[in-house]
Amino acid sequence: FFSTMSPSDEPEAQRGLVLQSRDSQLAMAQSTFVQECLQQEHSIRVRIHSGKTLGDKVLNVPLAKIGEKGLFTKELEEALLGGRADLAVHSLKDVPTKMTPDLALTAILARHDPHDALVMRKDLAGLCLETLPAGSVVGTSSVRRRALLAHLFPDLCFKDVRGNLNTRLAKLDDPALGYSALILAVAGL
Repeated sequence: FFSTMSPSDEPEAQRGLVLQSRDSQLAMAQSTFVQECLQQEHSIRVRIHSGKTLGDKVLNVPLAKIGEKGLFTKELEEALLGGRADLAVHSLKDVPTKMTPDLALTAILARHDPHDALVMRKDLAGLCLETLPAGSVVGTSSVRRRALLAHLFPDLCFKDVRGNLNTRLAKLDDPALGYSALILAVAGL
């Protein structure tokens, strides 16, 4: 959560809160969960507003090469600072390490499964990273995953893959793109 509210600024229950979110399926599921928690625990009406961030719009460039901070949070922060939202929900991994002045990280929910999953192309079902043929292409959007996997499996090729879950799975199924497998966060599945 980011919030511009201080404890003395609590809104009237009738007005409710505006929760800003990205419009991806995962972000909307997380936001709906927070909405339900706030409504049940505090009887406050919560409306979700959603939209795309720069990170959602620029899918043909690896994240590390875009060169901007807050690729998935800037627009959410702008909604908070501009008074269009009272809070925002986001995955902590995408939040910049240096917070924007006047915003605060006010709550962290219980962590979802922190593991990664290997998703294989259908015709390679039953194989694992150790048994993929040399030169097989494995997609991931994480620099951390890529570095670790390249060290452990030097015979495999690691290629950036961007987009929401459905987009990434479609890329895996597209023979023209050449992916043999994807490494994805279990929490996103």
